[in-house]
Amino acid sequence: MTDVRLTLATEPAYPDRPNEDFIGATSNAVVLLDGAGTPAGLQSGCSHGVAWFSHTLGSTLVAGITQNAGPLTEILASGIKETAAQHDTCDLDHPGTPSAIVVMLRRTGDTLDWLILADSVLVLDIIGAEPMVICDERESIVGKRYRGPMNEAIGGTPQHSDALSVYISAMRGHRNIDGGFWVAATNPHAAEQALTGSAPVDQIRTAAMLSDGASRLVDRFHLATWRQCLDLLEHDGPDVLIRRVRAAERSDLDGSRWKRGKIFDDATAAYWTFA
Repeated sequence: MTDVRLTLATEPAYPDRPNEDFIGATSNAVVLLDGAGTPAGLQSGCSHGVAWFSHTLGSTLVAGITQNAGPLTEILASGIKETAAQHDTCDLDHPGTPSAIVVMLRRTGDTLDWLILADSVLVLDIIGAEPMVICDERESIVGKRYRGPMNEAIGGTPQHSDALSVYISAMRGHRNIDGGFWVAATNPHAAEQALTGSAPVDQIRTAAMLSDGASRLVDRFHLATWRQCLDLLEHDGPDVLIRRVRAAERSDLDGSRWKRGKIFDDATAAYWTFA
């Protein structure tokens, strides 16, 4: 087995708020979750909150991936089911029940397997080729129908907050249904809708896993290419990547340059070197 090195960093959008992202690792796997935040005034039917959900499911998946050598979809489905059982008296049928984006990456012998559910990003640095960028874009495609009023409002204003709530309410109607988009919530069948794949480890130099709060440096702000992002992770580490994101967010506090639902977002990055 070749030597490996894994570096991780995660930071909440605001110091006084819980981080709804989760990152966990074993000697041969990494699990990243990005919890779907609920704006003030919108109900979720859950007494625990999004951070509890993403951290509980994430911890369950880390445990599962060490105990189960089966398909990643099977591990995710089991994790969703186990986490749902811990909701106690929560309303699991509520359209706003907590949910999360999931990325799982596991090395088994000479093979690297991955799973992505919703719009976090996995970037594979393929030896002798351009980076392979893997992202489940179904949520983004659906969201384009509803983003107009939110994009027109000035970030940080009550109008923007109201438009964000309307946007999220509309998106809830498309969550975990055919023709919509899929996330990890309470239905274990969502795992079957995840994007999955595998590749020989000897063809991959490094892998980066990014929540959408970290990948926005490239895919929303366009301040770096994916190659430059990988180089930044290699030479400076995930914490510097997140600092670059924060600097960009602070430079555009009203969202006039980069239209986005959240001016600041929880940001998480993992960088795994194989060669």
